[in-house]
Amino acid sequence: MGISKSDRRLKIRRRIRKKIQGNSEKPRLSVFRSNKGIYAQIINDVDAVTLCSAEGIVTKGKTKSEIAKETGLAIASKAKDAGIEQVVFDRSGYLYHGRIKALADGAREGGLKF
Repeated sequence: MGISKSDRRLKIRRRIRKKIQGNSEKPRLSVFRSNKGIYAQIINDVDAVTLCSAEGIVTKGKTKSEIAKETGLAIASKAKDAGIEQVVFDRSGYLYHGRIKALADGAREGGLKF
């Protein structure tokens, strides 16, 4: 019997977290994707504090990718207000395409550098 999908993602997520750590100069932009929405938060791992967050919930008339891009723009504007310009992107074990890529592109358009 093979490894389940959630266990596989958890394994990848742990491997990524060994390499990526956010600090006060470059906090971590963490992404969570569910069936209904996409969530992003900027975290300072040294102080264990969330600096800002944004969420996008699926509504009628927009695709999930469009909502993810808007969420990226929203997190970038909140980060700018908090004085954050550079972040480390943490995709949390998800493949870098679709909604994850759309959120990253939206954050880059909003002015975040990673």
